[in-house]
Amino acid sequence: MGKNILIVGASSGIGAALASQLNDGTNHLYLASRTESDVTGPNIKYQKIDVLEDFQLELPEQLDAVVYCPGSINLKPFHRLNEEDFLTDFKVNHLGAVKVIQQALKALKKSENASIVLFSTVAVQTGLTFHSSVASAKGAIEGLGKALAAELAPSIRVNVIAPSLTDTPLAERLLSSEDKKKANADRHPLKSIGTAEDMANTARFLLGDDSRWMTGQVISVDGGMGSLR
Repeated sequence: MGKNILIVGASSGIGAALASQLNDGTNHLYLASRTESDVTGPNIKYQKIDVLEDFQLELPEQLDAVVYCPGSINLKPFHRLNEEDFLTDFKVNHLGAVKVIQQALKALKKSENASIVLFSTVAVQTGLTFHSSVASAKGAIEGLGKALAAELAPSIRVNVIAPSLTDTPLAERLLSSEDKKKANADRHPLKSIGTAEDMANTARFLLGDDSRWMTGQVISVDGGMGSLR
């Protein structure tokens, strides 16, 4: 049986890959992003929102899943970061998720196996230079995910995916040449760069019934970077 699924940040990268995987004709997808997604079909409803602004989502009476994908890669030395950098990263990565979940909560509570999936980064648990702003914001996402998992159990499951560098438009500047791609791949024990599909595969599992006994988890999908040397 298909599910009603909200994907925020569905116009590119991980969100678009997940929407494509779930667009099987049975699921009803509610896609929200700043620009329209290329994923189309009769069971897809798109709405334009900017998570940095006030927005009101149009949602069905029942939602089975929410996935919040927006993120940022604002990499600067700490001494060059200002208050606005930290605030913007926090708003995109954390407060946007808060606003989405608060608006979706009533509909999620009407599902028999509701699931929320959020995205962190390997840089929260593995110290990486120039990541102080984004790691702070994503660290808040991990805290939010665990707190909500406790508060919303048993009716709603909440899990977090923590990727390493992934080949998406967001990371385009870091992977803009073959030399950069090789250097970044070599930093990972698996000697490759993650893809949007890799992350979407994990998100799809967390949305489905096969993960019904998982909540409050931060799952590393990072080529081994977070735990191996």
